[in-house]
Amino acid sequence: MTNPRITRRRLSIIGTVGLASPAILSGLPARAQSGELRVANWGGDWNERVINAFEGPFINSKGIKIVHELSLPPERKAKLLAERRLPRGSIDVAWLSDADGFEMNAAGVLEPLDISRIPNWKFIDEKLRVPYMVTWIYGGIVLMYNPTKVPEPTSFADLWNPKWADRVGLNNQLYFQYIYAASLSHGGTMANVDKAFPALLEMQKAVKPRLYPSHQALAAAFKSEEVWISANYSSRIIQWAKEGLSVKWSYPKEGAIFTSFGAGLPKRGLNRDAAYYYLNAMLEPQPIGKIAELTSYPPSTTNAIMSPEVRAAIAFTPAQIAKFNFVDYQYAAKNDSKWVEWWNKEFKA
Repeated sequence: MTNPRITRRRLSIIGTVGLASPAILSGLPARAQSGELRVANWGGDWNERVINAFEGPFINSKGIKIVHELSLPPERKAKLLAERRLPRGSIDVAWLSDADGFEMNAAGVLEPLDISRIPNWKFIDEKLRVPYMVTWIYGGIVLMYNPTKVPEPTSFADLWNPKWADRVGLNNQLYFQYIYAASLSHGGTMANVDKAFPALLEMQKAVKPRLYPSHQALAAAFKSEEVWISANYSSRIIQWAKEGLSVKWSYPKEGAIFTSFGAGLPKRGLNRDAAYYYLNAMLEPQPIGKIAELTSYPPSTTNAIMSPEVRAAIAFTPAQIAKFNFVDYQYAAKNDSKWVEWWNKEFKA
């Protein structure tokens, strides 16, 4: 692929991802894999689920010792950028969102993937393939609410309703997505978010949103009924509801904000054999089906092993898919450092 940007056309039939019948396990590359593999990832329950679904049974059991470096995306990207000209880097595999992956690739951080070393690549839905990163799962930012406290919201603009003053909760990790949500609900677009910044300052005055450092902290705030309404990944909301939290999700009239997650190889990584083994094993039908079950994110592949019940619970409808909003990666890569600085200095202040 020469154009890594995911467009609405590319997602037009994403609802069919994972509908193929499970294939026989494809077999992994024959090269020797061993030694230490340094993996940069998010922390918290996400990393725990990656370990349970994938790294434990498929990587550690093969004699590869994973050393985790857990951080939020701004810190992870800063380190990758700082190490790109060093003879050796400290990261072999970097987990990234679609937008962050595009940014790191454009900055010369990621190595173009040798597809011949990833036999399971052929099972990735064609609309989700990019040449610098293995896409694992995808999802969308939607509205999250406590149905015993809030009637079903219909727009991202409901987060600005003074009726919910002191009851709006935001996850600081999702600053990027909230900027887009503010833009879409206040006359802006995905290609120009200038209207988001005054809108977010208006939110401060109208509802005094509570900011939380992680998904887990936001979930705890919903559990204690400290907050009643937010925006988050549909997958997170589905998972929390399964765990007994009084939450539901609602698809905003503006359309959900699309995102996907996967892993790439920094150019200065050392253990290439183990890194390619890792990328290929990600796409095995069992671990990708298991992570879909554990996280409620739809998988990227056509042969993931999942029960019909899990598949139905986490899928988006064709109408919802048609309204996905896609990040303009070049625009985001150019501006993200300014956005995070504004978020930290102006919105969080």
